[in-house]
Amino acid sequence: MTKVFHVTREHPENDALRQAARFILEGGIVAFPTETVYGLGANALNPHAVKKIFQAKGRPQDNPLIVHISDFDEVYKYAELVPDKAKILMERFWPGPMTLVLKKKDIIPDVITAGLDSVGIRMPDHPVARAFIKACGVPIAAPSANISGKPSPTRAEHVFEDLNGKIDAIIDGGPCDVGLESTVIDVTGRIPFILRPGGVTREQIEDVIGEVAIDPAVKGDAGRRDFKPKAPGMKYKHYSPEAEVYIVKGKVEDVVDEINRLAEKDLSEGKKVGIMATAQTYKMYKYGNVMLVGDRKDTLSIAHNLFDALREFDRERMDIIYAEAVDEKGLGFAIMNRLIKAAGYKILNV
Repeated sequence: MTKVFHVTREHPENDALRQAARFILEGGIVAFPTETVYGLGANALNPHAVKKIFQAKGRPQDNPLIVHISDFDEVYKYAELVPDKAKILMERFWPGPMTLVLKKKDIIPDVITAGLDSVGIRMPDHPVARAFIKACGVPIAAPSANISGKPSPTRAEHVFEDLNGKIDAIIDGGPCDVGLESTVIDVTGRIPFILRPGGVTREQIEDVIGEVAIDPAVKGDAGRRDFKPKAPGMKYKHYSPEAEVYIVKGKVEDVVDEINRLAEKDLSEGKKVGIMATAQTYKMYKYGNVMLVGDRKDTLSIAHNLFDALREFDRERMDIIYAEAVDEKGLGFAIMNRLIKAAGYKILNV
């Protein structure tokens, strides 16, 4: 059995946290909460410990990990060069849901970076996460704490469902605030590139450093064999429940009509249907298991509930899930990125 430690945000520094830190210092792996999702951590300077992350998750070894730190100065220990734009982003968005890809120093093992000469570094905005990293006294390499390819965990019970018996411990710090992984931005070149949209939006980034670009792999299928991902989630199927997921895109009224039509047909064929609805449409559905995911006027509410909803439909053994598309401005861009990957690029335009 994996040991579970309960830690509060108000008093994160306690004996339970120190016990969890001992697992890390002894070469173990521990799941911990961040403001984005739960991470599965190991000592980033111990390649043998880091390999345990890949084994527990069933994660391909060419999928790089993010290094988590608890203090600004630590970035200079692990990055060879910190450009001026990176410093501006650190000052504005750290601690927070942003990962900076920087040229790495040799102290960072190749197993973390999949052999690349760059490394993703972030400082989480969660008191338990930072207290845990500080208690460990080492940087923590951590992807999301789930079986690879499944919806990311936003609660400790999600981690327990996936990894009980496969990892040493879970720090239960309550539900995550943002619910989507960090924005990953490559600042090694002249123009910064967003490699993964997340809790910090493109618009927010451009407000402080000017032009940024979106990596083509964010919107396209990066599944070809010769593709070398610079950041987590760029290459492999992600966030997927057991059910088939379809995104329905168009005018809201048309989307509701189409989902109702499809759900009625699927139910007549004996299939279990889940529908991810918003506050504006929740009462308009006539068929299936309808779940309120959030409000279109508050995309953070949708981000917060997205992975939880996918996991809940798994528990209810749905065969098909229909999800409404959302506006891709701001945080909606990250939400649609996760939904598209969960659906395996299955989008119905109406």
